[in-house]
Amino acid sequence: MNIHPLPASAFRGEGMTSQRARDRLANSLKESGIRDPRVIEVIRNVPRHHFIDQALHSRAYENTALPIGHGQTISQPWVVARMTEALLEPFDARQGMPQKVLEIGTGSGYQAVVLAALVPQLFTVERIEELLRQARRRFRQLGLSNIRSRHDDGKLGWPDEAPFDAIILTAAGDAIPSQILAQLAPDGVLVAPVGSPSSQTLLRIRGDGKGDFIQEELGAVSFVPLLGGIG
Repeated sequence: MNIHPLPASAFRGEGMTSQRARDRLANSLKESGIRDPRVIEVIRNVPRHHFIDQALHSRAYENTALPIGHGQTISQPWVVARMTEALLEPFDARQGMPQKVLEIGTGSGYQAVVLAALVPQLFTVERIEELLRQARRRFRQLGLSNIRSRHDDGKLGWPDEAPFDAIILTAAGDAIPSQILAQLAPDGVLVAPVGSPSSQTLLRIRGDGKGDFIQEELGAVSFVPLLGGIG
């Protein structure tokens, strides 16, 4: 099912980080409306406790956001699953998969790893250097060679590698930055939270192949702000 399966060592855990804990999380996602079996299976297999501080390992497989430092969080698994599912759905209708995906906001690296297990190429941009350094170490530990990462202002995207079949933003701004939208392929798909800290909506934007976009609202969410610059 995974294009890039994780090494067997990634599946080890004990107690609250065991495979049983991951199975419970996967089952709860299914019960709460996640339909794509590929996404559920990847969430079941990705060791979320590797992406947070050891002091929080006992909470790794709860369906909740957790702090990762620098004022950032690792998103709750349901949100990661829903955003991934929303990104893939339009491609299923075409009987294909996005080949080249851009993520804005690497954070802990968890969403990047989930996507990288499903698509051939994943490009991810993070503005906070320390977070990116930690995420890169995790990518290496998990043996993922299809992730390219960059320390830069996420609002700029990755123009040298555009266009992208799909783009996902893991932080919320008042609007989608025009420079990022310009890097979406004409028939591409973008999923992002948009709005103020008190009122955010998950949007899916699809290109019609002719220069216009179709926008859908997928429900209320809560994300950290999308900031510019680098740190």
